[in-house]
Amino acid sequence: MLEEPELKVLQVSSNIKTYLGLQPQDLLDRPLSNLIDPQQAIAIAQMLAGENGGNPLKLSISTDRGERYFDAIAYRTADAAILELEPIDSPNETSFLSFQAAIARVLSQIQRTSNLSEFLQLIVEEVRKLTGFDRIMVYQFAPTGAGCVVAETKRGDLLPPYLGLHYPATDIPQPARELYARCWLRFIPDISAQAVDLVTLNQQPIDLSLSILRSVDACCVEYHRNMGVAALLAIALMQEQQLWGLIACHHYTPKYLTSEVRIACKFLGQLVSLELANKIRQQELSDRIQLKSLQSELIESISQASNFVEALIQPAPRLLSLTNATGAAVCLGNEISLVGATPSLEEVRSLVDWADTQVSDRLFATDSLPQIYPPSLEFQATASGLLLLRISKIRRYYILWFRPEVIQTVTWAGDPNLSIQPATDGSMKLSPRRSFEQWQETVKFKSLPWKSYEIDSANDLKTAIVGVVLRKAEELAQINQELERSNRELAAFAYAASHDLKEPLRGIYNYSTILLEDCGALLDLDGVDCLQTIKRLSQRMEALIDALLRLSLLGKAQLNLQATDLNELLQQAIAVLFASRPEAQLSVCIPRSLPIIECDPILVSEVFSNLISNALKYNDTDVWVEIGYQEQLGISPIFYVRDNGIGIQAHHHETIFKLFKRLHSQEKYGGGTGAGLAIVKKIVELHGGRIWVDSVPGSGATFYFSLK
Repeated sequence: MLEEPELKVLQVSSNIKTYLGLQPQDLLDRPLSNLIDPQQAIAIAQMLAGENGGNPLKLSISTDRGERYFDAIAYRTADAAILELEPIDSPNETSFLSFQAAIARVLSQIQRTSNLSEFLQLIVEEVRKLTGFDRIMVYQFAPTGAGCVVAETKRGDLLPPYLGLHYPATDIPQPARELYARCWLRFIPDISAQAVDLVTLNQQPIDLSLSILRSVDACCVEYHRNMGVAALLAIALMQEQQLWGLIACHHYTPKYLTSEVRIACKFLGQLVSLELANKIRQQELSDRIQLKSLQSELIESISQASNFVEALIQPAPRLLSLTNATGAAVCLGNEISLVGATPSLEEVRSLVDWADTQVSDRLFATDSLPQIYPPSLEFQATASGLLLLRISKIRRYYILWFRPEVIQTVTWAGDPNLSIQPATDGSMKLSPRRSFEQWQETVKFKSLPWKSYEIDSANDLKTAIVGVVLRKAEELAQINQELERSNRELAAFAYAASHDLKEPLRGIYNYSTILLEDCGALLDLDGVDCLQTIKRLSQRMEALIDALLRLSLLGKAQLNLQATDLNELLQQAIAVLFASRPEAQLSVCIPRSLPIIECDPILVSEVFSNLISNALKYNDTDVWVEIGYQEQLGISPIFYVRDNGIGIQAHHHETIFKLFKRLHSQEKYGGGTGAGLAIVKKIVELHGGRIWVDSVPGSGATFYFSLK
């Protein structure tokens, strides 16, 4: 260690006599210029200033044994300047240009590789040619810190191969990974070399993290001895400023590499890191382009379709390919649509219930759903992996993608559990494993992991859906404005037309009546029949106009909501019915008292009156009607009006609610306009409810309706 600016020696290795014939005390507290000539001292100062590109400086030092030659590396830490001297045999500098042909060959081959695995295999083969090490591997780190050998080349007689073996995170602990991320190169020519102490003037600690010549941690020594390794070279592979992996080089006898070879290896590591990022980006870009194409096709379908869910799930492979899933579920409120291989409908519904309370993120992904949602153990074969997209925070709108369980056999280099051993005090400590024989572990309840671009694809879909919804909302608002204007004009026209038409119809009716009264005796039977027909048709026309007027007025009606006792309302409606039709033979049954609800009493009275009148009209026997309701937890009850009439065929269950749709001729069942049920439906929908019928011909009909 040196003190600047005089470059005074503060610390020196205890083996200095072996190389320089001097005792440590001969150098301590003295300027470096006492050891080397002034020009070399200036060069050291320039190296500390970073002016030589970090390349070693060739030094010659006169000793009592003659001239000795060294590669000198000088650098700064946070607290000190450090000079490392590495003995060499000759002062002749081997130019980096001597490696130019090898590097150029690697570059040309890199450009021809088409995928990541070919690229990594090429690299290990070229590093072996460059260094001569017995075994070269590319070791890739997982996000957990564990690693796997993804490329390997070795001496033919070396067994076993390490390719495909997995290693626990404890084999290269976090502090070691951090050091690899700071230093491109770590070289240990002899793993069994004895550590050398530093002799110092004070007890100030020194940071040797960046040191080339620093000794090896005892745990690391034991670990590699257990593997039979005698020399080690590790070249860091970086991606986006993060440690992606290592080019790990093993030799089974001590092996020395010149500084020039090491520089070439460092340069190659930097080159590989740049191309590694490029290869990964190319693969991801290709996958992203494919997913974008699918996404554009899907969004176009959604934007043009009238049915949002159908556009999402048809054709099924499109939605699944968007995230490379095998199954999906589209949940819009209580409606769930399933695509591909999925859990059952009830299992998906329960999963969505869980997500409502346990998942707060708009986008959530896991490759091991059973670990966080134990009920999924029942369907891990189809959904061990889950990618969940929450489309709306307000409504229960989700898209869920599923991946099946992939039972994996992970081959470790030895039992990873043996890396942690109990200490004498009962605590657990990190310990080098003694065995690296293949050890297999079966991993269950996991799917293939979701890649970042697959998750991005799901997120992009959400953004696109929101855009389509907003555009649809704008279009719908414009349509609603046009409809509102058209409805106003139509209502005004219907009101005016009804008044203008009713006056001449009344004239036709009145003149027909006068003709029958005054001239009936002068007419034959055909003439009288014609006048009767004119009267009947004019009455029917007036009834139709009244129905149209009533329907148009309902369109403009404002509900007068108030708490209404339906028992009183129903009794009044029945009393009015009997007053207008005293001949009616009607039995009304109300099994239990009806509730008090918020409604427009006048309009709801009209609903009951119409339905009871229909029961009277469409009946061939003594009429009975049952009126009641079914309770629903937390929501409005469902009311019903049941009769013993002629019934309605199933294919007419929707038709009867359309305006002027009669199922019988005017002569049968008392005539009528065919507008009554259309008016009833309009009143129910004004209350925010719905109406439907359940009937079998000859067995009566039951009309159900809700008012909210």
